[in-house]
Amino acid sequence: MSSTTSTKNGTWRNWGGNVGARPAREVTPASVEELAAAVRKAAEDDLRVKAVGTGHSFTSIAATDGVMVRPDLLTGIRGIDRDAMTVTVEAGTPLKRLNVALAREGLSLTNMGDIMEQTVSGATSTGTHGTGRESASIATQIKGLELVTADGSVLTCSEKENPEVFAAARIGLGALGIVTAITFAVEPVFLLTAREEPMALERVLAEFDQLWAENEHFEFYWFPHTGNTNTKRNNRSAGPEQPVGQLSGWFEDEFLSNGVFQVANWVGRAVPATIPSIAQISSRALSARTYTDIPYRVFTSPRRVRFVEMEYAVPRAALVDTLRELKAMVDRSGLRVSFPVEVRTAPADDITLSTASGRDSAYVAVHMFRGTPYQRYFTAAERLFTAHEGRPHWGKIHTRDADYFAGVYPRFAEFTALRDRLDPRRRFQNDYLRRVLGA
Repeated sequence: MSSTTSTKNGTWRNWGGNVGARPAREVTPASVEELAAAVRKAAEDDLRVKAVGTGHSFTSIAATDGVMVRPDLLTGIRGIDRDAMTVTVEAGTPLKRLNVALAREGLSLTNMGDIMEQTVSGATSTGTHGTGRESASIATQIKGLELVTADGSVLTCSEKENPEVFAAARIGLGALGIVTAITFAVEPVFLLTAREEPMALERVLAEFDQLWAENEHFEFYWFPHTGNTNTKRNNRSAGPEQPVGQLSGWFEDEFLSNGVFQVANWVGRAVPATIPSIAQISSRALSARTYTDIPYRVFTSPRRVRFVEMEYAVPRAALVDTLRELKAMVDRSGLRVSFPVEVRTAPADDITLSTASGRDSAYVAVHMFRGTPYQRYFTAAERLFTAHEGRPHWGKIHTRDADYFAGVYPRFAEFTALRDRLDPRRRFQNDYLRRVLGA
C-alpha cells in the first residue's frame, strides 16, 4: 500500500480515493514544539486543525479545510525501557518501520492488524486491530500518550497520569488533541506458526466457537457467491523458524493475491456478470500452507489492490447469525461482490470508544473494488450490522451518527464530556467528528 497523495492543485486524497480535501495550508512540524506553535497559530487564524497519516481511513476523519498537519518528520523511536518492557515512538512513525526496528532489538508488539503502512498514531486513533482470542487491538498495548491539546499545551497521560484522558485518548479519533508520541508495551520477539487452509463456510460457522477457542488468533475470508472460505490460524511456536519460501511467497502473496486478483477485479468491474464465476475460481486459488516466522511477518500481508471498506464490530455471540444473514442478503439481492468478506475477533477492552469496549466482539468487513458502486451493498450490510447493535470501525465507511453511538457505547457521554473540556472551541473539529460526536 502506498501513502496518501497531494496533487498539484492542493487536493489531498486518501488511499481508497473516496475522500478528498483542500486544506487552507499544510504544515510538517519537525518537533513537538513546532506542532504546538502550529496549533496556536491556527487558533489565531480561526482555522481547524487535523493531523493526517498515510490516508488509510475510508472515512473523512482526517479531512479538513483548515490546517492539515503531516507528521512525516515526527518519526523514530525515542527510547526503549527494557525493565518496563516498553518502547516510546514518535507519532508519525509507520508501523512497518516500528516493527522492523523492534525486531532488530529482539522485541515485538503482542498483536497487530493485517497491514502495517499506517502511522502509529493513525492506526491507534481509529481503532486498528487484528484478530485474537485474548490479545486485542493495537491501542490496548498503549501504556502512555503525549498529545498537543487545543490551546497548544503538551499533555502526557497514562494509567497514573491524567488517567481519564488516557482512558479515551488511546482511540481518540483526533478529537482530543494531536498525538505526538506513544509508549507501547512490548515483549521479547517470539515465533508464530500460521496455518492457512480452505474450508467450507458451513463448517466454519458450525465450528466457529471451537476454532476461536482452540487458536490464539483465528480469522477467515468468505467469498460471496460461493460456500468457500480461506481460514488462518496463528499460534505461538517453539520453532524452528520456517518462513514462507521466497518463490512460493511471491507466487501466492504477490502474483495471485495481488496481481491476478487485480486483473480479476478489472474484469468483474467491466463485466459484473462474470463475478460469481471469478469468485468460484478465486476461492480455490490459494492452497493450504503452514509456516513459522516472527510476528509482523505472520500477522501482516501486502494489500496492493485498492478498494473501499465497511467494517462493523458485533457481539461475538452474534457473529454466526450475522454471517448467515449477510450471505442470504447477497444471494437474493442480485449484487455482484468480487471481494471476500473478512472476519476477525477481539476480547472486550476498557477503552472508551473502542469497538470492543466492554464486550467480546467479532468484526465483519465488507469491501468493494475501487471504482465499483458500493452504496447498495454497504447499505444493506449496514442494516444487518446495526440490527445487532454493531459498532462501525471509525476509519471505515458508515452512516451512523452521535445519537446512534450514544446507544451502543455506554461511555459515549464520558468521551464527549472530555472533549468539551479539552477542546471547547472545537479546534480539532471537522464534518466527520460533528456527525459522530455531535456539535
